[in-house]
Amino acid sequence: MADFDVIVIGAGPAGYVAAIRATQLGLKTACVEKWIDASNKPVYGGTCLNVGCIPSKALLDSSHKFAEASHDFDVHGIKVSKVGIDVPAMIARKEKVVKQLTGGIAGLFRANKVEGISGTGKLLKDKQVEVTDHEGKTSVYSADNVILAAGSVPIEIPPTPLDHNVIVDSTGALEFQEVPKRLGVIGAGVIGLELGSVWARLGAEVVVLEAVDAFLPMIDQQITKEAKKIFTKQGLDIRLGAKVIGSALKKGKAKGVTVTYKDSEGEKKEDFDKLIVCVGRRPLSDKLLADDTGVEINERGFVTVDDHCATGVPGVYAVGDLVRGPMLAHKGSEEGVMVAEIIAGQKASMNYDLVPSVIYTHPEIAAVGKTEEQLKAEGIEYNTGVFPFAASGRALAANDSDGMVKMLADAKTDRVLGCHIIGPSAADLAQTVVVAMEFSSSAEDIGMTVFSHPALCEAVHEAALAVNGHAIHIANRKKR
Repeated sequence: MADFDVIVIGAGPAGYVAAIRATQLGLKTACVEKWIDASNKPVYGGTCLNVGCIPSKALLDSSHKFAEASHDFDVHGIKVSKVGIDVPAMIARKEKVVKQLTGGIAGLFRANKVEGISGTGKLLKDKQVEVTDHEGKTSVYSADNVILAAGSVPIEIPPTPLDHNVIVDSTGALEFQEVPKRLGVIGAGVIGLELGSVWARLGAEVVVLEAVDAFLPMIDQQITKEAKKIFTKQGLDIRLGAKVIGSALKKGKAKGVTVTYKDSEGEKKEDFDKLIVCVGRRPLSDKLLADDTGVEINERGFVTVDDHCATGVPGVYAVGDLVRGPMLAHKGSEEGVMVAEIIAGQKASMNYDLVPSVIYTHPEIAAVGKTEEQLKAEGIEYNTGVFPFAASGRALAANDSDGMVKMLADAKTDRVLGCHIIGPSAADLAQTVVVAMEFSSSAEDIGMTVFSHPALCEAVHEAALAVNGHAIHIANRKKR
């Protein structure tokens, strides 16, 4: 008889959620996690809670409040003589938030009777799981089902080897103890823009080097044009088509790094006090599997799975950043729930077409469904509705009126195909559209729904009305 009904390897958002849901369904479950804190105690939450989503948002919120106090209070009639930043205190607050949330997961494990096993997990043949603790001792457990949820790690690139002091990855960028005078960021993706924003708000001169010529190519291009304009105004020097080819740490009393990059004008050099490498993440699948497990890993390191996250080995599943699709915590969590329910004998599935994505800059960028560029490429006829936050009474009252809501709907059926937002509370506003799209709502359905006033969500309402030329608070464009 197996030791457990389910063993989950990894306690990030995909893993811990899968473990909790499995026990709720009556399955004896263990969750293996290698993270430990400074006192060598197990810490749950994976990258997201420890060095990803949560700590970065804590710093984003702290730095945004600093920026508001420094630049935006006057318009409200609030006079502040001098604003300062205590970076170590800001970092300490971030750590407190992380500790509270990771401790909360430990409490959830106890409440749901999930057995936490501290160590590094490895899948062996026949659903055996080897766990190596932090002293090197190994133990082997058996399970009827195994869920792989080991997560991902930052990608390193040869031109900029990390020294974890001057040249850091996204984890190191969360630990600066002072504001760098000049900060380089390699990569203008989600992580690069968020971390660059944190330190730019606090006074750093930030240069973002992006190898490709397009800015946020996976986002609707009307939104990205607005975003680049706003971010440039905020002080982010975003250089596209700038491929980094080398770096050299300064020697002696000089501190910092010289970065060499190539753009359309040729080879150039820039000096920085700190350099953050944010060129993406890769699945943490190396050393996760023994050679004879039968589980397949593709050339990019992703575990091969079907639409229900099942590998080719019966009883073995993989979820989250280990598998295809966007590396998003909420996508992994829902996969964890789906797999737990399938193991318990329930029918479960996930709508991958409606996984929202968010960039937590200010203003936020949020999207769900198809972009206008995708609809054109697929030959789908559509109508567009756009409503600017500059016409929102609530946004103007808050002095936070940059951006817009853009809605796309099928020209024949009026079914909403996508929604793209840059503006205040974009993440929360987009979620309302996710719910509507899950139930196949039309733009007219959203337009006929009563929205509270004055509220930011009215921008979603007006964008939906604008799809069919019925917006009230802006002049309507002609339908395509």
